[in-house]
Amino acid sequence: MSARSNPYTRGVAEFVSGLRYEAIPREVRERAKLLILDSLGCALYGAHLQWCRILQRTLKKLDGSGACRVWGTTQRLSAPHAALANGTQVQGFELDDVHREGVLHVGAVVLPALAAVAELRGMSGREFLAAAVAGYEVGPRVGLCMGQEHIGQGWHSGATLGVFSAGAGAARGLKLDADRTVHALGIAGTQAAGLMAAQYGAMVKRMHAGRASQSGLYGALLAQGGFTGIPDVFESEYGGFCTTFSRSRDRFKLAELTAGFGEVWQTMGVALKFYSCVGSNHTALDALREMRAERAFGAKDVKKIIVHASQVTVDHAGWKYRPESLASAQMNLAFCAATFLLEGDCFVDQFSDAVVADSRRMALAEKVEVRPDPEISAKGAKYRHSVRVEVILNDGSRMERTVETPRGSGPHFASEAQIVAKFAKLAAHALPRARSAQLRDAVLGMEKLDDAARLAQLMAVRRRK
Repeated sequence: MSARSNPYTRGVAEFVSGLRYEAIPREVRERAKLLILDSLGCALYGAHLQWCRILQRTLKKLDGSGACRVWGTTQRLSAPHAALANGTQVQGFELDDVHREGVLHVGAVVLPALAAVAELRGMSGREFLAAAVAGYEVGPRVGLCMGQEHIGQGWHSGATLGVFSAGAGAARGLKLDADRTVHALGIAGTQAAGLMAAQYGAMVKRMHAGRASQSGLYGALLAQGGFTGIPDVFESEYGGFCTTFSRSRDRFKLAELTAGFGEVWQTMGVALKFYSCVGSNHTALDALREMRAERAFGAKDVKKIIVHASQVTVDHAGWKYRPESLASAQMNLAFCAATFLLEGDCFVDQFSDAVVADSRRMALAEKVEVRPDPEISAKGAKYRHSVRVEVILNDGSRMERTVETPRGSGPHFASEAQIVAKFAKLAAHALPRARSAQLRDAVLGMEKLDDAARLAQLMAVRRRK
């Protein structure tokens, strides 16, 4: 195929295969290490969750003697199954990172596939970091290409876009040249799948990231062996990723796929979560937090809350709450707002199966209305999580707050101390404190690692004698 017929797929592949550690700015490398630490903490917390345990048990029956570790457990699986299990754990409790504009949970898809490559083939910490950045750079650009409409149409973008992040990271980890990286992307892209209706209560929503990571890993490993994929996976007018998933020939922007490579680093646009719920809800929770800091009001004082938001946020999180599962509780904006007002936070301790049908939370959620605001929607993907929150109290007083970006993102990105504290709290659910500290130091000093497989070793739980 000529370069003219797949310039964007080829451009992505050339960036990935050509990315060198030394070419990545220091601030991007430092940010990437913090993002990696956060994802690993999320995975360690996820290891004990019901849906992750079911997946672990099921995969063990199929494949119980593999080379790769399942993080936070004693278990080993084959590389593709380990990527599936570990990606599910990272995304298992709505705690992991999100590139808001690109609409993608990045670490959950990049790191499980890349860690599997490290355990299979070996690589230094510097090479692991460079490969991770390659993955963190590619997926969000696919999201920017597809726009907010992608998730608005019902595709779970973390799963559909995620195959490209995973494939890029794994391809760079395997040191594939540009030609084979084209095929790694083309194999990954044809496996893209994920339906957003899973948010209404299905455990399978948690698994979408794991499947995307697995698909990207398959793409890279198969391409390394000479297997071919769709060489113009982004450009093809019939059956290409962009045309098929947008159901059009023009509702996407191919130029975003390669825009700013080496100058604009999308890794810096990845945000972290400090609430264990869908990212669309965080700005509203921050608005409530700020208003309560000004005036101490409680759930009993609230007559009505109106959240003015983008149409994407309304569709994604503004639906009428139904007590179907923990996943639906964490996805629903009104329920999370009620949780925050009643419990004072919206982190891991505030969610369990027992709260899904909590009558107090459900009654307060009925007082929360999420309305589409055309002005916010018109601002585009960068501001899709912007909200204007009105609180009307029983005494007739009103409060209002606008929040464009939540804690952990953009100008409000978290400090290293905050990220380390979150990691320690989550990792404590699976690892002894000393082992958790070793893992923290290994990630933050990744350039010093001779073998990046050390990360997976530190996340393994030792068998009791």
